[in-house]
Parts: sequence; structure tokens; C-alpha cells
Amino acid sequence: MQIRTAIFSGSAAHPRQFLKRPIPHFVFAGRSNVGKSSLLNKLLNRKNLAKTSGSPGKTRLVNYFLVNDRFFFVDIPGYGYAKVSKKERLQWGRLVETYFERTPYIAMVFQLLDIRRNPNDDDLQMIEWLQYHTLPFSILLTKSDKLSKNQALKRQSEIAARLGVARTEILPTSAAAGAGVKETWGLINHVYESVKSPMSAKETP
Repeated sequence: MQIRTAIFSGSAAHPRQFLKRPIPHFVFAGRSNVGKSSLLNKLLNRKNLAKTSGSPGKTRLVNYFLVNDRFFFVDIPGYGYAKVSKKERLQWGRLVETYFERTPYIAMVFQLLDIRRNPNDDDLQMIEWLQYHTLPFSILLTKSDKLSKNQALKRQSEIAARLGVARTEILPTSAAAGAGVKETWGLINHVYESVKSPMSAKETP
């Protein structure tokens, strides 16, 4: 897909601020510092559209990016960041859960995992939550450029085994090297074509 326009459309700190335009949402989820914003920027071929930081926990809002005036990329707060108060972590969790529950336009959730690390309890809980609520999701492994090709293949197999899925069901990516970008767009295009008409028929809640 050719990216003609990609603009920041707003942030939500409270459910009343969720955007309700009935177009597909492609959501980027994962633990803090997994590389959600960096991958989003790479997919959109923009350097700083989604704000990145070397410090975990920077994304604390639900951030919307309108692509080609046809669908949203949505960057949600990362989980598992310990250096904030328990109250603040709970607030982020409630915001994200409410977003999923109140947004009928979710076309795909991209669950991001760092290829160098085993999925932790937070990752597994998030995947179980998506499965329980029957939300469509795909697993992307970030930062594959940090490993050799053989190491990346080995980690892909190990993570797939831990999650109980086929190795081909998870995709290594790299915001730095561009690995997996073409394949991710292929999935986005396929999903978009399958949901765009039904989405337009849904009523705004």
C-alpha cells in the first residue's frame, strides 16, 4: 500500500476521548520499550510521527494515527513498566481494557514481543486476554536486527514453541533494518480489504 498521508489524529487519556470514526483500527500492543512506536514509524516511513524514547513507559495514552484517511494505527500504553506507581499502572490497564471493550472497529491487534526475550507473564496474560475476547491478533517479534539470521530463526522457533503456535505464525521485524515491513503490510492490506465494507455498516456507539 502506498502511504499518501499519515497524520497524528489525537490522544485519549479517558474513554470519552476515544475516536469513534467507523474505520478499521490496527492496534500496536506490547510491553514497555518493546519498540511499538519505532515499528509504527517504520511502517509509515516517518521518522518521528509516533514519539519514541529510550526510556520505557513513554506512551501513556491511546494515540491515533490516521493513514490515507482510511484507517487508524493505534499505539496503546505499554505494560509491565515497574518504575511508576501501582495506581498509574492500574489506570493505564483500565484505559487499554476500556478501549478494547468500547471500540467495535478493531481490525487487528499486533502483539509485539522482543525477539531477544522470552514472553513473560504480562505478555502471556495479554495474549490470553485477546484470545478470551476473540480479538484478531498477530504476533510480531521486534529488534531482529540485534541478532544474526541464525539466532533470529532460533529465537523465532523458541518463542513459537513457548506460545504453542507454528513458527510461521509469528513474524520477526526490525524498525532499524526494515525486516518484516513488507510482510506486515501484506497482512494489513489483506485484513483491510476484508473488513472495510462491514466496518462502514457499523453504527457509532
